[in-house]
Amino acid sequence: MRTDRFWQAAEILGALVLWQGLALMEVAPRHLFPGPVDVAVRLGELSLTELHRALLVTIGRLLIGYTGAAVVGVALGVGLAQRREISALAGPAVQVMRAVPTICWFPLAVLWLGQSEWTILLMVAIGTLCEVASATEEAIRVIPPRYIHAAATMGVRGWRLYERVMLPAAFPTLLTGLRMGWSFSWRCLMAAELLVRQGGLGDLLGAGGEAHDPAQVIAVIAMILTIGLLVDRQIFARAEWLVVRRWGPQVTGDLISG
Repeated sequence: MRTDRFWQAAEILGALVLWQGLALMEVAPRHLFPGPVDVAVRLGELSLTELHRALLVTIGRLLIGYTGAAVVGVALGVGLAQRREISALAGPAVQVMRAVPTICWFPLAVLWLGQSEWTILLMVAIGTLCEVASATEEAIRVIPPRYIHAAATMGVRGWRLYERVMLPAAFPTLLTGLRMGWSFSWRCLMAAELLVRQGGLGDLLGAGGEAHDPAQVIAVIAMILTIGLLVDRQIFARAEWLVVRRWGPQVTGDLISG
């Protein structure tokens, strides 16, 4: 593990050195191809002025849109797996929405809600909802029937059956869906902020383009990349690893009798 991290760090450092060397050689005009030092300086300037405000706006939107859509997506996925009428009514709609790139819904969202905060949140929610619902449906459907029969024998029924057996058994697959939903929602949020332009990292990115400031554009992209990698690696990847380590394939073995 340490060896892998060493080589990853070496690759990143080598890429930065090469990038800085090309910038110093002026293979392209400096105002179009800034080096990493210029980008770092610009990032520091942004940190003293606009970056923290943009970051707070973006994270707030993500928490509201992603969390709300994830909760609804889990409930919808359970309904799709357990209720034929819900599956017949909502199942085709979920599949259609998954087949269409999320950004394609943006013009319709603008027609409904205008260039507003609600448009941005709706795009985040759409990017999350269908992935989480589909993952939850699949996770519920593949639960071995013997788990449910064993729980029923022990008197576990109704909501307790979902709470203590079905959702824990479905959690590993559901976690993968939540991770995919996060990835979609993060990309949708950046696209929506770039188009609606009401604050956030996407707005800051667009402002850099309008000002013909490639150092700002690259600095904001680096911040977006860093946040995306941190959330994916430090939250979702760790959560998946902990689930496998804690429960393994027999995720409900002890939960039914608990």
